Amino acid sequence: MEIILTGFVLGIMGSLHCAGMCGPIALSLPLHGKAIGAKVVSGVMYNLGRTVTYGIMGAIFGLIGQGLSLVGFQQWVSVAMGALMILSVLLPSIFKSAQPQKMPIVGLVRKGIQRLFVKRSFGGLFLIGLLNGLLPCGLVYLAIAGAIGTGDVTSGTLFMILFGLGTIPMMLGISLVGNMANVAIREKVNKVIPVLVVVIGIIFILRGLSLGIPFLSPPEKKLHPQMHVEQTVGETKGNTKEAISSSCCQRGED
Repeated sequence: MEIILTGFVLGIMGSLHCAGMCGPIALSLPLHGKAIGAKVVSGVMYNLGRTVTYGIMGAIFGLIGQGLSLVGFQQWVSVAMGALMILSVLLPSIFKSAQPQKMPIVGLVRKGIQRLFVKRSFGGLFLIGLLNGLLPCGLVYLAIAGAIGTGDVTSGTLFMILFGLGTIPMMLGISLVGNMANVAIREKVNKVIPVLVVVIGIIFILRGLSLGIPFLSPPEKKLHPQMHVEQTVGETKGNTKEAISSSCCQRGED
């Protein structure tokens, strides 16, 4: 649960980064209706669309993490994802060299968003949010790494949903009243975000090492509760069979 909640914290703290990256879209959203209530609902629909996309991503990448967990790699995956987060802060040039925004699919997504801007409807805003969640974003990539590191499809989904929910207050505020944070505040928060990413990366590494630290680095059996239960059940059945066999032998001797 602690790992999942870090997704929400990452979303809240990273929302100012989102303001810089996706702020122009949020500011120019074709909010439906003239009443403030209708505009709020419009902004919520857009942000729910983003969150749904993040949740789907969480399910996909959480499933990948779960598959790796089933073959006994969950701990190493958690360590690797944590290390990836830390490296993204310490060696950003490695990750900046990749330019996913030039991929053809990104161009199609942008065109889809532009076409939906002419439709002033709640459904159209929801679809804009869905597509916006697919646009390249370094913060989202870090969240995806976290979803893989959870090693579970449900946990990965919740991690990404909470990440999306964490970004909503800032993004909704921007679409309603304009840019809520001035440049000075953004710069201060942007300096905190790398520290937060490193802290989350360390948490993932500690979790993978299974050092027996309560909540922070639980023992391996806590990471694989189902496997532990099955093992316990198997041992119990084995002990029961041995007891029955021993009892039968004793009766035979009598």
